Amino acid sequence: MPHAKAADIQPIRRALISVSDKTGLIEFAAALNEAGIELVSTGGTARAIKEAGLPVKDVSDLTGFPEMMDGRVKTLHPMVHGGLLAVRDNEDHKSSMEVHGIARIDLLAVNLYPFEETVAKGADYETCVENIDIGGPAMIRAAAKNHDYVTVLVDGADYAQVIAEITEEGGTTMKTRRALAHKAYARTAAYDAAISNWFADELAVEAPTYRAIGGTLKQSLRYGENPHQKASFYVTGENRPGVATAEQVQGKELSYNNINDTDAAFECVAEFNPEETAAVAIIKHANPCGVAMDGSLAEAYRKALKCDPVSAFGGIIALNRTLDGETAEEIAKIFTEVIIAPDADEEARKIIGAKKNLRLLVTGGLPDPRAPGLFVKTVAGGFLAQTRDNGVIDDLDLKVVTKRKPGAQELADLKFAFRICKHVKSNAIIYAKNGATVGIGAGQMSRVDSARIAARKSEDAAREAGETEALTKGSVVASDAFFPFADGLLSAAEAGATAVIQPGGSMRDEEVIAAADERDLAMVMTGMRHFRH
Repeated sequence: MPHAKAADIQPIRRALISVSDKTGLIEFAAALNEAGIELVSTGGTARAIKEAGLPVKDVSDLTGFPEMMDGRVKTLHPMVHGGLLAVRDNEDHKSSMEVHGIARIDLLAVNLYPFEETVAKGADYETCVENIDIGGPAMIRAAAKNHDYVTVLVDGADYAQVIAEITEEGGTTMKTRRALAHKAYARTAAYDAAISNWFADELAVEAPTYRAIGGTLKQSLRYGENPHQKASFYVTGENRPGVATAEQVQGKELSYNNINDTDAAFECVAEFNPEETAAVAIIKHANPCGVAMDGSLAEAYRKALKCDPVSAFGGIIALNRTLDGETAEEIAKIFTEVIIAPDADEEARKIIGAKKNLRLLVTGGLPDPRAPGLFVKTVAGGFLAQTRDNGVIDDLDLKVVTKRKPGAQELADLKFAFRICKHVKSNAIIYAKNGATVGIGAGQMSRVDSARIAARKSEDAAREAGETEALTKGSVVASDAFFPFADGLLSAAEAGATAVIQPGGSMRDEEVIAAADERDLAMVMTGMRHFRH
């Protein structure tokens, strides 16, 4: 029914507080009490307020029912929801409140059971289910719907603003209540998204009828890929080390492009087990421009840089081990935007500290390249969702399909190159030698063009290094997808490659194999492709 327009300033006489995260709780409750506001609370929140010496009424005093069923039932009651939902200027609502003895609740402060944190810790199924909040979201949605009259808080960061308004205005403004209602619905939406996606993973539902994506704002960005685009950085709570979970030790604020490229860099370098080898990936525009492995990070960095020192300028550097002083000294010789690593020692931090604008991120670990996950890309009117590309070459059944088998070093380099293919935009061609990329062709419409571009860039890198022949001479080559014709393979052979790794699966595989045999190339097929669009 229509009702009179609510007043801009709504006074607060009673507040219901029920929070799992009690950060700032006592200060907030004390300020409300100081303003003459009656406090009602539940369970552990009520105990915390009482222990602080503040007056508080238990919600069971309001409802006439005790908390029951291990706390599952305590606020799902007309005395609570009537107090939140009643339209104060509606005569019928006011009459119902009087008849049933329902007292108005003017402010609700709730943060939800820590479901996302529980899942991130790897808790078992039953524990995760127990951390699904029911009463909290119901109260939040009720209060948010009635925001004309009720102030709803789901984030402790908003306590101070609300207290300031109560102190200065005698209540909260419509503008604030609407903003808080918007935040409340966004919070319950993100919460339900986390629960539904967890269920989908647990039950192995490949294509849920409804798919929701939720996140929490980590950073408001100055702009997106370009200055005219607006952008923000949200985290989903996935327990995966990376840019979303990293500690920024120093440097300027990360930009949209920084975050995108740093994620690509760290995912790439995580392909290499730090217990087996040191590895470095240098990324530019989300594509590797040099990747290498070696016994030390410093040597791996020098090898990676050699692949394309021009593109490396202003790039992102990812390491799979703790950044040390020697490596930091090498990196500091050229302009770099971001360094990301599991950690950095004291000497390295001091060296990088001299570069005030250089961002240093430490993650505490590496993401697992085999771990499942969800990848989402928007399209007009919807979005595409797929599982993360978690194929790892060590798990594949490799088949030698040519007369000549690859030698031990060739095979090691073939595996190395195919790891990198997974992280290069399609069509991708990677030349590698002695555990380092020596030519990378990315994102071309033709696989032949990618092969030629990679070879030409290797010639440029050779000249930069003062060498007389292209770095691709005596290398191996990897392709992210099959060669549809022999021309791409022939381009690689012309560049000096001696062995090839590719998924296979083309109708012309036999022609490609025959062309490899004619040139005494060794060829290995993986059976798995790594398109990255």
